[in-house]
Amino acid sequence: MTFDPFANNNQAATEQAPATPVNTSMPAAVAAAPNPFKIGFTLKAADQMSGEWLTPAVYGQTAQETAERGRDLIHAMQEVGLIDLTAKAASYVRSQHIAPEKPKGKPSFQGGKVQHQAQGGDYECEHGKRNFKDGGSWAAQFCGAPQGVPKDQQCAPLWRQKDGSFKAK
Repeated sequence: MTFDPFANNNQAATEQAPATPVNTSMPAAVAAAPNPFKIGFTLKAADQMSGEWLTPAVYGQTAQETAERGRDLIHAMQEVGLIDLTAKAASYVRSQHIAPEKPKGKPSFQGGKVQHQAQGGDYECEHGKRNFKDGGSWAAQFCGAPQGVPKDQQCAPLWRQKDGSFKAK
């Protein structure tokens, strides 16, 4: 039998219900001091930071008790299917993520920000391939008309925008 944590299973609730009602009139016991021992686990699903992590912790009055609780917790997580469920849930969430489109062109650092300069072949006009010019604080794609064509017959330059794209003014 496999465990489905998402199933609406009332049978599990009835199996866990005590045969006699719990005495709720007694005050809950309060520990005189917090547990002095703690073990935290980091269960990583991948070598990279992108994999899912489980980070359970156990507490105890003695080191031996804490270690035994840690062992029991890891076994219970595996037996109940929590580790597999976490991997499946993380895989599902990753499949729903739509990464933003990466900017085209060669990245450079200008004005305190990474700028993406478009490749020369990315832009064309009616006269052919545009010519990329970078003046440091500005960049533009100029008309690809051959030399000698009057300026009034050339296409308007495309100026680099803050987002790295090029537009005519």
